[in-house]
Amino acid sequence: MVKNKKWLRRVVRVLLCLVLIGAALLLSINVYVKGSAAGRIISAEEAAALGDVDCVLVLGCLVHNDGRPSEMLQDRLERGIELYGLDTAPKLLLSGDHGQRDYNEVGVMKQYALAAGIASEDVFMDHAGFSTYESMYRAREIFGVEKAVIVTQEYHLYRALYIAGRLGIDAYGVASDQHVYRGQFIREAREILARCKDFVTSLYQPLPQYLGEAIPISGSGDLTNDY
Repeated sequence: MVKNKKWLRRVVRVLLCLVLIGAALLLSINVYVKGSAAGRIISAEEAAALGDVDCVLVLGCLVHNDGRPSEMLQDRLERGIELYGLDTAPKLLLSGDHGQRDYNEVGVMKQYALAAGIASEDVFMDHAGFSTYESMYRAREIFGVEKAVIVTQEYHLYRALYIAGRLGIDAYGVASDQHVYRGQFIREAREILARCKDFVTSLYQPLPQYLGEAIPISGSGDLTNDY
């Protein structure tokens, strides 16, 4: 009985040490990712003064069943449209999930941009931006993006900028936070794990699920239309 109790205490101590080491590793990676990207988060006015920006890259988010963009996505689109209006870049690149016929984030995003008066040829859609990593990889490989201003909420912007930098894109970010979003605490907690995942992913840089033929961002966005 005494030996069993000693053995159990040792197991508990080992497990506790592993938990503490794991927590410290998660914290360290998060601090590193955020610190690496923090200096690249700028204002809309600063973004407009950069010069030679290939595109404003707006990252996708939830679209409701009735075709309306979620509050977070609408805020991203509004910021992207604002940056386009400030002549930050000549093109918008909208990257999101269109992996199913009846769910099309980028189609909704483009229609929103067109309704704001942006010319169709200036709006590119990346239909296979299934993750932040894939959006950045495809921006470089498919659309030939070398310098971009990324738009998303601030909590997400650190990871997007870190990945872009690791992939060799000269990227800056403008946060799109306009509201206090429901469920933000859960998003922040998930983002801690996502930063660690993409820290590792950015080390070995796997191919995204889909690539395809090049569609230069300098050309016409109508080449990405699916209607």
